[in-house]
Formats: sequence, structure tokens, C-alpha cells
Amino acid sequence: MYFFNKLIRIVILLAVFVIVFSCSKDIPKKSSLVIYSPSSRDFIDPLIEDFKSKNPNIDVEIIIAGTGELIKRIETEQNDPLCDVLMAANINLVKNNQNLFENYTTTNENEIMDSYKNIEGSMTRFMISPSVLIVNTNIIGDIKIEGYSDLTNEKLKGKIAFNDPSSSSSSFKHLVTILYTMGKDDINNAWDYIEKLCANLDGKLLTGSSAVYKGVADSEYAVGLTFENAAANYAAAGSPIKLVYMKEGVIMEPAGIYIIKNAKNLENAKKFVDYMTSFDTQKKMNDELNARAIRKDLGSSPILVNINDINAITDNAELEKIDNFVKENQENWLERFKTIIENL
Repeated sequence: MYFFNKLIRIVILLAVFVIVFSCSKDIPKKSSLVIYSPSSRDFIDPLIEDFKSKNPNIDVEIIIAGTGELIKRIETEQNDPLCDVLMAANINLVKNNQNLFENYTTTNENEIMDSYKNIEGSMTRFMISPSVLIVNTNIIGDIKIEGYSDLTNEKLKGKIAFNDPSSSSSSFKHLVTILYTMGKDDINNAWDYIEKLCANLDGKLLTGSSAVYKGVADSEYAVGLTFENAAANYAAAGSPIKLVYMKEGVIMEPAGIYIIKNAKNLENAKKFVDYMTSFDTQKKMNDELNARAIRKDLGSSPILVNINDINAITDNAELEKIDNFVKENQENWLERFKTIIENL
């Protein structure tokens, strides 16, 4: 009887083990995704929460910092990547570092506007992110702000928010826009302007893109050089700010999303790139997050100024010309800007 009872217990335990093992095979394992981004939290957090709701078995970690700092991190970590995706970094700052990223073409590539295709293999565009000036309407007074040329007004000395373009993609993009739009006939004219602008900064260079738009929204500065989405979020939330699209010209350069070379969570990274370029996500960006979608099958944002009402640079040939312009001169420009600041 003893042996019979023992045998029964063993059979029961084996049955329980089989049931538990069978059930455990049906429970999806948790996996990870690590994202580096210079984005504002107002923009990125709703998207990440939506992605997680659609992919509950992926744990997502976000690290926010300036584009320059993040690229340096990725370069340092390339033998043992700690990140899977770089999101929302300016195309021009990434182009000189394409060796750090995997080739991947999103499943939504056919729906992306022709001007913004991933022709490089590793650079998926997911939104158009033009540079703008953000103006605090409470403290700007009667000072006219229509473009770059107005920022040399002596009344604005010490009241302009700007970052170091070597560490901030939004500031570097402004540097490119200034050099291109104000130096078309003679780039020295643009550098003359930059010297005057830097003098009007009164020796102040902020750290991080968020310091610019937050500083203006919080009335620490009268005007700042930033990017459209961040400024539009503050305007939509009722902050005392307005967006100014520079009369000299606005380069409609896209922001990209890039998979890190040898990413440890490669399949999750691909899934995230596909998510960011999907119709539903692009519509959410367009309708709720004040970001310009990049798909052909979506209309313009209900909040943002129509592109036809901006002195916008959108021509493919011209955008390519600007890209080459940047690629050939980026290091020299940053060094020259640094020298101007140091000599003030």
C-alpha cells in the first residue's frame, strides 16, 4: 500500500509538472528595447506608451540626451551596444556616422514621401522637423521677429536661447540653415551674421535642446532657436509663445530613426521602426502630437502652419545639395563656431 501511494504521488507530481511546463510554453517571454533620443518627453512618451500597449511583452527603456552626446555613446559602445535604436536625430548629424547603424528598410517604405526615402539603407525618415524660432509673447514687447536677421537687435542681447551646435542636432540644423539661406551668394556674409548673433547671445550657450524651448516658455528668454514640434507642443498647451518660420528660408529636413549596428534586440528594433512609420502612429503624431507626418496618405497637421505658407525648402535636388554641403564642411563649421564663441 505504501509503494502504491508513493507511486500515485509521483504520477500526480509528473502530471503537474507536465501541465506547468505546457502552460509556460504558451506564456511569451519578456524582451527588451533600449532607445536613445534627443526628443522632448511630451513627444516621445505617448508614442512609447502606445507601442508598449501594442507590444506588452517588450520592456522599453528611454535615455534622453543631446544628439552629439548620444552618437558619442553609440560610438564608444559599438563593441558592446547598450542601445538598440537612435530616434529623432537629425539626418545630417547621423550621415557622417552611418557605420554605427544597421541597414533596414521598413515595411512601410512605399508609403513614405518620395523626397524622404531611405536611399542610404540605414536612415529611416519618420517625421519632418523644420527649425523655427520660438518667441515668448509676454516679454518680446514691440520687438519684431520675422527671421534670423531680427536676432541681432541689441534689445535682445542676453535674451536669446541657443545651444552648442556640436552637441545639439536642433542647434546644428539652425547653423546649417543660417549658412545656407544667408550665405547663398557669399558664405562669408553668413559667418559675419553668426558673429553678430553670438555677440548678442552675451556669452550664453545652453546645454540640451530642452533648455531652449523651456527657457523661452518659462520667460527666461524672449526668443530661442529650436525645432517645430517642441515649440508647437507649448503653443498647443496654452503657453505664451508663438512659432516664427524664418523669412530667410526653412529647410524641411526630416528626423530619422536608426537601428544600432549589432543591436542586441534587433527584431524589437525593427518592430519599433515599423511602428513609427505605420499609418496609425503617423496619424497620432499628425493629429495629437503636433508633428509633421512623412507618409503620403496623411493630410497636414491641424495645428501646424501649412507648408505652402512657409518659405520652405523642399525640392529634392536642393535638399541633396544641402546634404552634400553639410557633409563636406561639418567639422570646419563646428570648429569655426567654437572659435567665434571662445573669442567673444
